[in-house]
Amino acid sequence: MKEAKMDVSAYLKRIGYTGLLDGSAIALAKIQECHLHSVPYENFDILNRIPLSLEVPDLYDKIIIRRRGGYCFELNAIFSWLLKELGYKVTSLFARFWRDEPNAPPKRRHHVLKVEAEGKFFLCDVGVGGIVPRQPIEMAEGLVHEQGDEFYKLEVDPYFGWMLMEKKHGDWRQIYSFTEEPQLPKDFIMASFWCENSPDSIFIENAMVAIRTDEGRNSVDGKEFRIFKNDSVQTFIPATEKEYKEALKTYFGIVLDN
Repeated sequence: MKEAKMDVSAYLKRIGYTGLLDGSAIALAKIQECHLHSVPYENFDILNRIPLSLEVPDLYDKIIIRRRGGYCFELNAIFSWLLKELGYKVTSLFARFWRDEPNAPPKRRHHVLKVEAEGKFFLCDVGVGGIVPRQPIEMAEGLVHEQGDEFYKLEVDPYFGWMLMEKKHGDWRQIYSFTEEPQLPKDFIMASFWCENSPDSIFIENAMVAIRTDEGRNSVDGKEFRIFKNDSVQTFIPATEKEYKEALKTYFGIVLDN
């Protein structure tokens, strides 16, 4: 476990947040959006067979000090720490990821957060590589949230609990579901170990990298970089390993350890 001093101000500087810290829902939304624009989703440690630690001091060292990213079990764990330090009441929950699931129902392998602000509860999540809400979603059934050109809402399934939905081409589609049973940090260890080591895990196959930008988002699928700006997309494959690492630094701020 790392012994680095964990400093809230350094975390806020890492994500570029300079607003009020008043425990409000507005501040919560801005903090989450800053996080998604600053800390990339990425699975390079898994690909490089570096065992992950979900201990908060280790995550702080990786994500805040070394300015790396991570995946849901890492990103939402460290984000939970930040929100608690800022005075929010946070509960960790387990989710089933339905989007692009070939063998439904999916297993529980996604960490999400239930956060209380101003007497209301919100779904917060900074740990998805695909397109998901950039701001918290109030936990009220059927309430539609418009975020730019994206639309989201929560429905309730009698078996799977809350279901986060997205509107695509006029239709509402499932993203992930979760129940409200509180989870301890150790409850995510087995699921994360499966994601790191199972031959059936998507995380061991190819590089998966993503980050929000002011113009859209940047992503990597294997070797291919995709730079989305407004309604256009630029794709390219770096010719060499050096160029690949330079592109990671340019578009995601990631510097891989040698």
